[in-house]
Amino acid sequence: MGKSRVHWLCFLFLRLTSSFRRCPLSKRSLIIASVCVVYLLLVVSHVGYSQQHRDRRTDKDKYRHTRGLYNLDVNDAQPDSVDSQIGASFGVPTRSNVVYITLRTKRQKPANIRGTIRPKLRRKVRRNKEVNSAFTQNKLGISAQHAGQFKSALKTSLWEIRDVYQKSVDAIQKSHTDAQADSHISAIRIYSQRAPPWLSPQDVRAMRFLADAEVLRVKEVSHGDSQTLLIFEGETSNQKYTQQRDNVCSGQCGVISSPVDTTEVFAFHLDRVLGLNRTLPAVSRKFSFLHDSQPCPVVSWDASLYPEGLAAGGSTVRLTWGEYQSSLKQRCWHKNISPKADSGCSTVHHYEWSKLALFDFLLQIHNRLDRSCCGFRPRLEDVCVELGQKAECGNQNNIQLTNIVHRGHDPRHLVFNNNKGFFDRNEDNLDFKLLEGIKELPEQAVSVLKSRRLREKLLQSLFLDQTYWESQGGRQGIDKLIDVIERRANVLLTYINAHGIKVIAMNV
Repeated sequence: MGKSRVHWLCFLFLRLTSSFRRCPLSKRSLIIASVCVVYLLLVVSHVGYSQQHRDRRTDKDKYRHTRGLYNLDVNDAQPDSVDSQIGASFGVPTRSNVVYITLRTKRQKPANIRGTIRPKLRRKVRRNKEVNSAFTQNKLGISAQHAGQFKSALKTSLWEIRDVYQKSVDAIQKSHTDAQADSHISAIRIYSQRAPPWLSPQDVRAMRFLADAEVLRVKEVSHGDSQTLLIFEGETSNQKYTQQRDNVCSGQCGVISSPVDTTEVFAFHLDRVLGLNRTLPAVSRKFSFLHDSQPCPVVSWDASLYPEGLAAGGSTVRLTWGEYQSSLKQRCWHKNISPKADSGCSTVHHYEWSKLALFDFLLQIHNRLDRSCCGFRPRLEDVCVELGQKAECGNQNNIQLTNIVHRGHDPRHLVFNNNKGFFDRNEDNLDFKLLEGIKELPEQAVSVLKSRRLREKLLQSLFLDQTYWESQGGRQGIDKLIDVIERRANVLLTYINAHGIKVIAMNV
């Protein structure tokens, strides 16, 4: 049967070839052309199908690689999914919506940042000389019902402690419910068993308290002409609230700042990354009854800064610029050698000024060492210009240093508070007066600046504070802030080499 089919096919092929040969030349050419066209169409269709199949496989591979080890559910995805990628160094996650930070290439043209960093859609808050006296009414936006409670304040001492809200007020209960709808999810995002090594367990506990604690009451505290403080008292698992009229805080508290002072949070993380450990823990938090629910910096309240009570004020070091420069030359308390009684030295260790100068230069904080703005070109809206302090630069030795604070039980070490830095100063207008007289700088901090890992560490640290991260525009906004700090770090490293400044260990 098979042989007959073969013979039949051969016979058919011979008949076709013989018929083809007998055809005229024109018909043979037409037949050959038709066969070539059909063959060409078949080849083109086959190539197109294979290319389409290859593209589909490539798309699937890309999708599989971009998803990573952990998936974000559509309903649980965060608003800025591109900005919320956390580095794999965090280890094993504790929540299902784990994302990773990866260091992207730096932009060729960094954004020009003007003023203190704040979201673009945020309303501008005008600063004036009456900001301290009308702190609550003008900037907090408290309703008339709550503002009426201020009139019944206590005026029995130099400090006026006013209870704005009590635990029974429904507004606080509602705000806490709105801010923490899911009590099991903290606003402090830590996806591994341990936080980054530059944050101590005490720092993490303080951050979680400031971000997640239930608000029991809010107080407005003022002392003479000084800035008014707004303090909230929170409830922890180990402490219940008991009203004590004579104390500012009977348990654990936090100081609420204005939304424009977001540098406090950035300064806390920068301080820990550099290994200085001189700032108080700070986070960003939203209060539905304050600032129209805008994120506010909240700094941990430390009663040890007021060892003799609030009426006596904090432990402030009183030095003029001339006395400060003289103490730098004498290297006060260096190697634990007590200075002479008539030396003019303060209680602060010599190394503390080096740490303060480096920290203030990176953030361009001038309200401590350069209150009169003598080392740079201030703007017309700066406080030193509005108050006419710029005129004092003619006699700099008599200018009083401000905001130099230490704890009552630890007079050798400073505490960096009121860290209001500026990110809008270009490299040609930096305040080098902050570095005047400094001959040594801390080795640990300088090594971080030289290691080229400052951006990576700041990203990992700032990512923990979810409210602050989102309020600054996510990854893109945080990158702009770090760009500024990195450029200033490069300027500082050049300054160290040009002036022969020593880099030494300062473990005191």
